[in-house]
Amino acid sequence: MNIPLFIAACLTLLAFAAHLFAGTRETAALAPPPDDAPRTKHWVQAMCVFQMVSVDLLAITLLLFVAAFRDLGPLEPLLLSGLALLYLAWAGAWLVQLRWLNRPAATIFGLPQWMLFVLCAGLVFLGR
Repeated sequence: MNIPLFIAACLTLLAFAAHLFAGTRETAALAPPPDDAPRTKHWVQAMCVFQMVSVDLLAITLLLFVAAFRDLGPLEPLLLSGLALLYLAWAGAWLVQLRWLNRPAATIFGLPQWMLFVLCAGLVFLGR
């Protein structure tokens, strides 16, 4: 068993669960009144995009669990390096977005998901 990959898989599974349940509940609470068609359209679109991330997190979780317990063949190091870069890209996008939006309630430490992404990137890189 590849311990760093197993830890990254468990962390990503927790992120998936939090995203799917708590995140959906929080985002659903922002629903505009049904008679506000333009805002409703944008909100539904945001909800759909939000759930696309849930699919990504689940797929990555499953891939990491498989890689933690099985040999994925000669391309495994390349695949895992790409996955580590994906986590870093998520962290970078998260930090850029926080900076760009520049809202007092949304600080680097108030929305620390980027730290999870950096941690998982390091674990995946270590486990490759």
